[in-house]
Amino acid sequence: MRSFHAFLLLLITSYGVFESVPAQDQSEFISLACGLVPTNETFTERTTNITYKSDASYIDNGFVGSINDVYKSTLQQQAWNLRSFPEGERNCYNFNLTADRKYLIRGTFLYGNYDGRSQLPSFDLHIGPNKWTPVKLGGVATLSFHEMIHVLTQDRLQVCLVKTGETTPFISSLELRRLPRGMYPQSGRSLILFGRIYYPPTLLAVRYDEDIHDRVWVPDFNSTDQRRSISTDLFVNTSTYSYDVPQVVAKSACVPANDSQPLTFYLKFNDTNALLYVYMHFAEIQNLEADEIREFNISYNGGQRFMSNFRPPKFSIKTLSNPQLVSSLDGNFNLTFKRTRNSTRPPLINAFEVYQVLKLPLLDTDQDEASAMVNIKTSYELNKKISWQGDPCAPELYRWEGLNCSYIDSESPRILTLNLTENQLTGTITPEISKLTQLIELDLSNNDLSGDIPDFLADMKSLKLIKLNGNPNLNTIIPESLQRRLKRNSLTLILRETPRKENEKVPVVAIAVSVAVVLTLTLIVIFFVVRRKKRKIKNGTRSSNQTIITKDLRITTAVKMLSRSSAQGYKEFKAEVELLSRVHHRHLVGLVGYCNDGENLALIYEYMANGDLKENMSGKCGGNILSWESRMQVAVEAAQGLEYLHNGCEPPMVHRDVKTSNILLNERSQAKLADFGLSRSFAIDGQGHVSTAVAGTPGYLDPEYYRTNWLSETSDVYSFGVVLLEIITNQPVIDKNREEPHITEWVGFKLTNGDIRSIVDPELKDDYDTNGAWKVVELALACVNPSSNRRPTMAHVVTELNECVALEVARRQGSEKMNSLGSFKISLSSASDFAPGAR
Repeated sequence: MRSFHAFLLLLITSYGVFESVPAQDQSEFISLACGLVPTNETFTERTTNITYKSDASYIDNGFVGSINDVYKSTLQQQAWNLRSFPEGERNCYNFNLTADRKYLIRGTFLYGNYDGRSQLPSFDLHIGPNKWTPVKLGGVATLSFHEMIHVLTQDRLQVCLVKTGETTPFISSLELRRLPRGMYPQSGRSLILFGRIYYPPTLLAVRYDEDIHDRVWVPDFNSTDQRRSISTDLFVNTSTYSYDVPQVVAKSACVPANDSQPLTFYLKFNDTNALLYVYMHFAEIQNLEADEIREFNISYNGGQRFMSNFRPPKFSIKTLSNPQLVSSLDGNFNLTFKRTRNSTRPPLINAFEVYQVLKLPLLDTDQDEASAMVNIKTSYELNKKISWQGDPCAPELYRWEGLNCSYIDSESPRILTLNLTENQLTGTITPEISKLTQLIELDLSNNDLSGDIPDFLADMKSLKLIKLNGNPNLNTIIPESLQRRLKRNSLTLILRETPRKENEKVPVVAIAVSVAVVLTLTLIVIFFVVRRKKRKIKNGTRSSNQTIITKDLRITTAVKMLSRSSAQGYKEFKAEVELLSRVHHRHLVGLVGYCNDGENLALIYEYMANGDLKENMSGKCGGNILSWESRMQVAVEAAQGLEYLHNGCEPPMVHRDVKTSNILLNERSQAKLADFGLSRSFAIDGQGHVSTAVAGTPGYLDPEYYRTNWLSETSDVYSFGVVLLEIITNQPVIDKNREEPHITEWVGFKLTNGDIRSIVDPELKDDYDTNGAWKVVELALACVNPSSNRRPTMAHVVTELNECVALEVARRQGSEKMNSLGSFKISLSSASDFAPGAR
């Protein structure tokens, strides 16, 4: 059994191994000879009568190749050509099938030195978003194959090749065979074939046509003195069970060489945690006398019982399988058949199959949204976008470029943002976008779209931002339904980047401020600052909102004034000017201008009318406590600004002073991150950190950064985690009168009873989605993990918070799909290790 694959390959690659019989129906077969050219060509493999076609219509990318001619004479034709994938990390075959149907899927790989490098590739094979198996070749001319049984969860299927090193993935053939529903009832699990063995008197492999499902049955070739083969020429009934065992398989069996000894098989698995299904096929193929009995017990792993007192039916196949999963012992598994005391004949078995359960932890993207993305890809001819392969959202590592998705346990990912800026899109705005029902942001800017702005955009309830600027041929008349949403401030539309003409009847939309306006504003502010230079300024920094009036022009700005007498203040001033002059993001407070006039220094920001988050949490701004939805929206917007600093800047930046008082809200309560005086670049000479003197605010400071002086983006993640805990609890970060002074320790202490309400701000009066609350608590605790390498990235934080927003929106709209859970048990490994247990 250990050499099962190697010997199987020897058998199935040689001509003459399989007998040729009249062809049967192949309507449920998909047989692809990868790299076959011309692409409209088909051929019938003469040893199996299987008809193969080109794979070209099932995949967008890849290069065709041909193995060295010296190897072709001993191989079936489907192994002569191949398709390789030197470009991209993941390349996928796409099939439109039927959900809930069961398929046998088999991929074969033969290198054949097609590229002249004599370097054996290694890579991974994925089924949908999940890893199926690594592919490792045994030699230049050795064919490797991988087979599984898979139940489709959707009407589409992807088989993907994923690059894992320096070598190039490739594939020789890909075969799909639809199976009856009753075969291999494994509770919907996917199974990887480990071995399919039978016992003929000669070494003859069996597949299609003898096996109508094209399963490959391999003779047991292990030379042993412990067992022998028996066979019959009589007909064996194989229709009593739903496994369609081929006649040639059913007519032979294995018995022990010594009739008094048990029959034992040993299997070795690389995975010591392997979970197994074993399917055993039995038929009595000898004419027993009236007083003869063949009866035996079946056990595994040294005595665990499968079946007692089993008697194979006469000339009729019966299939037994384990009703519950069985496991190996340190990778070892044995199967034993031992005769009972009543038996006069030794045990036998005709054939058996062993499968290992494939764990599929990742769900496919919501089917409607995935189909919509495929149609968008086709509509705009984006087939050559190298990252747009396989599932749009999963796994997150291979998410399509331009997408952000939600990732909620036990739910399919949903698409939250779609960014197709500068993709040379032409034609109209496709209605397929309307099927992305959870979409929050849509960016179609800087393309060549034409036609009207469609009405369906107004019906997308989750949509908060649309960017259509930079499409000169697009009709700028906004539909009335969309105008109504704009007037309610439930949607922002960016339509153009230059000021509109006076006679244009365009509703209020987000328009970028021109350079001229900025320069004018800066001059006015400088004049204002100089006139007030006699004002006494103490050491340090003071920020204030000022209104500047000059004749007919009235401008409201935020002015931050600093003194030269503070050395640290000047460094911060310089750092903030340099940073803000090159970073621009809707969730970072914008720098309008600055003044460096002798004794006085001033930074002029856009005005944030609603103050900072800390004030809003306390109710000091207007007296109203922020709702849970508002808190989640502020959190995700602040996280987006921070994520931009980490990933959108060049070089990336660490803020170093993330806290609630540095998150400001404008007149629309949109959140923006402020105060970049302590910010530092962290990508120096390719390093992911810099060594620097510790700076920041007590309580928010990353303990690992404090201890090592090594600053990285994870330091901001820690601080943001503290902010999230403040948002959830409305508790001070440090309170020496609490059971645990620091908010992270206090939350961990309170959660030991498993009650979410014990930490959520009581002013919310339970008006929030409980699942969303748990989700953001878990996220916050992950952010403040004492070990920096166990914290999430800000990109992941943004995705998770978007899901929390969506949960709360769904609850308020009365369409919440998940039952709220009041509490769950939480397991903390120590007081300083915040790792919530499973709900």
